Amino acid sequence: MSSNSFRVEHRYLDLPDSFYSRVQPSPLKGARMVCFNHELAREMGFHADHPEEWTGVGAGAELLEGMDPVAMKYTGHQFGMYNPDLGDGRGLLLWETLGPDGRRWDWHLKGAGMTPYSRFGDGRAVLRSTIREYLCSEAMHALGIPTTRALFMVSAKDPVRRESIETAAALVRVAGSHIRFGHFEFAAHHEGEAALRTLIEHVIALHFPHLIGLPQDERYLRWFEEVVERTARLIADWQAVGFCHGVMNSDNMSIIGDTFDYGPYAFLDDFDAGYICNHTDQGGRYAYNRQPQIGFTNCQYLAHALLPVMTEDDVRQALQLYEKAYNSHFLQKMRDKLGLAQEDSGDLGLVMDTFSMLHEHHVDYTRFFRGLSGLTSKGTAPLRDLFVDRSVADEWLERYRSRLKLETRADDEREWAMRKVNPKYILRNYLAQQVIVEAQNGDYEPMKELLKVLQKPFDEQPDYEKYADLPPDWGKHLNISCSS
Repeated sequence: MSSNSFRVEHRYLDLPDSFYSRVQPSPLKGARMVCFNHELAREMGFHADHPEEWTGVGAGAELLEGMDPVAMKYTGHQFGMYNPDLGDGRGLLLWETLGPDGRRWDWHLKGAGMTPYSRFGDGRAVLRSTIREYLCSEAMHALGIPTTRALFMVSAKDPVRRESIETAAALVRVAGSHIRFGHFEFAAHHEGEAALRTLIEHVIALHFPHLIGLPQDERYLRWFEEVVERTARLIADWQAVGFCHGVMNSDNMSIIGDTFDYGPYAFLDDFDAGYICNHTDQGGRYAYNRQPQIGFTNCQYLAHALLPVMTEDDVRQALQLYEKAYNSHFLQKMRDKLGLAQEDSGDLGLVMDTFSMLHEHHVDYTRFFRGLSGLTSKGTAPLRDLFVDRSVADEWLERYRSRLKLETRADDEREWAMRKVNPKYILRNYLAQQVIVEAQNGDYEPMKELLKVLQKPFDEQPDYEKYADLPPDWGKHLNISCSS
């Protein structure tokens, strides 16, 4: 099937059997390979000369030697309410592999059929949502943001009922770990202290091995501090690039700090600080400007779950790191986007005033910062033309140029660095929708072309300028449902 240089493990099975249920996938009918991530496969330690040979695995019709599929059990807070009945309702952890570089990869088949945790779901994934996750996880990776990855996807003919009848698909998603905050909530609230300690030690051994030699109390504290800081930095990455997750439930929070579970996500178009990308989030709990606080709230849920094995003082100490980690990382990301190498006490004020201006005047977030990255070579027009009232842009530019007087880099050097952090191409929802329509008609080439563009978001790519266009009116502020 392929040439492999990885080693197979399944360490998740070391956990007590209450953390999973063994489930055989339900095969899809008429499956075909749609997209195979050759670059990622090489990174993981194998290559596939004939990727269609993996179709059976993606369709749930074939298991390789060593695969022992399980549905993971966890709980979590959904929209602020604790739900004890959660778990992998449509996905199965197939196995874990270690690449030649020692990196660990979970292989997760999403859309594998019903499990004991499906509740009222059918266990399937639809083509629409599978394409959205494939595109966005790879786009986020190219932007340098920690994320799960898409290894390959298959489409099928099975009908699936959502708001309408759609067709099924499946995604093999890989990550360093699929363990979530919700695993710890399950252990603490339902399994007891011994199971909670087992889970913590498991995660530390596999994903925080530098902490193994510490005394237990210090080991737990240092581990939780790192989880808090990774979470804070991840949310800062989202805010800086204008990404809205849409469903920041605690069962969608990765314990290693990856972006996890792509559903009703969006990248900002016209800047709206209170933008809600999930039309089922009627209260705006997960609006763009609330994501930093929700990240902290989820850390609090995790902290509460850890109280049986950690002192309140240690838990509080770790939680206090969130705000500092978020603020410092966010400010540095925004300094980079503005091209500010020298630190100045007024920088945070400049950043927040910039956000207020973009919000008040409904300016496209990505185009603004990309335009700012080419003032020397392309002039002010790409930026000024984003404003109905260009005098607002002129006043801001005057302030910005005044701030640049503190900088020592040459203009072209500064703007070269800015173009490495301010993407030209992002996955706007209307672009995703366009390729989904084509795929539903059997043509996957537009999806593959868009994917190719998103893999180099900072490059000019003159042949693909259309993907950097402002969205049409119908394509702005699209709301996506959780069914995606």
